[in-house]
Amino acid sequence: MNVLSHYKYVFQMQFLRNAGFLVFMILIQILISIGIVIGFTYLLPAPDTNSILFLATGAPTIILIFTGLVILPQQVGTAKSDGYMEFMRTWPVNRGVILGADTTIWLIITLPGIIISSIVAHLMFSPGYDISWTVIPALLMIALTSIGVGYGFSYLLSPTASLALSQVIVFGALMFSPVNFPLERLPEWLQALHQVLPIYSMAEVMRASLAASTFEATAGNYINLLIWCVLGYGGAIFILNRK
Repeated sequence: MNVLSHYKYVFQMQFLRNAGFLVFMILIQILISIGIVIGFTYLLPAPDTNSILFLATGAPTIILIFTGLVILPQQVGTAKSDGYMEFMRTWPVNRGVILGADTTIWLIITLPGIIISSIVAHLMFSPGYDISWTVIPALLMIALTSIGVGYGFSYLLSPTASLALSQVIVFGALMFSPVNFPLERLPEWLQALHQVLPIYSMAEVMRASLAASTFEATAGNYINLLIWCVLGYGGAIFILNRK
């Protein structure tokens, strides 16, 4: 059997195993994304256009972070505890095919929330979207980085440790990451840390794609995402190949 046939069968197996969960998570992601766009405006006494635009362009990044760095590790931890991870290691397929099929499923989960939140933001607030042709490549790159890093640390750590780390990430992403506010508001040491971690680069690349006339992503942001993506997927494949 060739790689495409392997991918097809692995995708079908993983999709059928998680079908009920997928529908539930799609609905949750839609609610979260709309909540970020609408709910966060209540924290601002008089939200201006720039603040609304930050929230509207930050919501897709938050969704991708939630999916790849929070929900996915929890699912991997459950698979480890149930013995499903060991079962996957017995499959006579390339480990990259397994990750590729799973990644496709996670992309399916995230897309409805991103699309609907962007439409809601546009209809309610008219934040000033200026969508660039880079939006699709940027979305895929951010999604792959988030999912890849999530796989990397969830395969490396124990279920308990990966769950704890995912909770730290969700708290940090909402409160201390420059996704819904400018980087300059953070302390200098935290600004320097975000230049290394992928979350800031995710937000910058997404903003530059959704509001190209207002924001600009640097080559360093793309390089940062590429490095983290390779490290995440490379580490996950290495761990899956271990006996």
